[in-house]
Amino acid sequence: MTLLVQQWMKWIMDLFEWAQWRALGISLIRIIVIIALGRVFIWVIYKTIDKLLQKDAKVQLHTRRMKTLGKLLKNVATYVTYFIVILLVLSEFNINLGPLLAGAGVLGLAVGFGAQSLVKDVITGFFIILEDQFAVGDVIQAGKFKGTVEVIGLRATRIQSWTGEVHIIPNGAIVEVTNFSLHNSLAVVDITIAYEQNVEQASDVIKSKLETFKDPNLAKQPELLGLQTLTSNDLTLRIIAECMPNTQVMVTRRLNVELKHALDEAGIAMPAPTVVTYHKGESGGVKSGA
Repeated sequence: MTLLVQQWMKWIMDLFEWAQWRALGISLIRIIVIIALGRVFIWVIYKTIDKLLQKDAKVQLHTRRMKTLGKLLKNVATYVTYFIVILLVLSEFNINLGPLLAGAGVLGLAVGFGAQSLVKDVITGFFIILEDQFAVGDVIQAGKFKGTVEVIGLRATRIQSWTGEVHIIPNGAIVEVTNFSLHNSLAVVDITIAYEQNVEQASDVIKSKLETFKDPNLAKQPELLGLQTLTSNDLTLRIIAECMPNTQVMVTRRLNVELKHALDEAGIAMPAPTVVTYHKGESGGVKSGA
């Protein structure tokens, strides 16, 4: 029994002799250094990308595109760095990377044949950014979904609707896109007054109010186009206002309120519905009234 215990103790001591502990400690230190250097490298890359894109944005004023391109470059740099770090860590465990990389290549080829939709998504995402079709922060409509672009990834684009829903759309499924953020918007306001009101007086009141109308979203001062429609009951005057992208709804609401107050103060009435009723008398005659 004593001999068996001695043999076990000798085997354990041989297994964990000082040289092995020293080698293990050195490997752990190397792994920690590799991971730390990887994190530092990613931080340097992030700072470099930010500086380059800020410089380019000042020259070309493409802040939308720069913001999107910056996020994409950072993601790619992160993935590549982590992949290299993993390979270096595996090499510290004396793992032969040759067969591993060869197997990964074969696996990647097999996956590529079965993941054509994924490849399509990635290629489409690349061209979305390259052609500057839309960028992070833009309001777009892709198919039946409309909202603000939150993320443009290599595989999918995420947009949030104004009611809070988040839609994740594969890039390959984005066939037609309407971008509401590339150019200024146009607020169109139709003001309807009663038919018997004086058109010239109403136009003067509206023009006077438009000259003093202020809104931070305006790109140009609102303009009265004139009489838009004429019916037997009312007259419609049309106003347009060029404003910043995606602010036309807010500008329209403010214009409606301000113009309503101005017309009320001038005594210009809005059209009221007219109802005509006919009453058949006892003698069969017809009486009319309003």
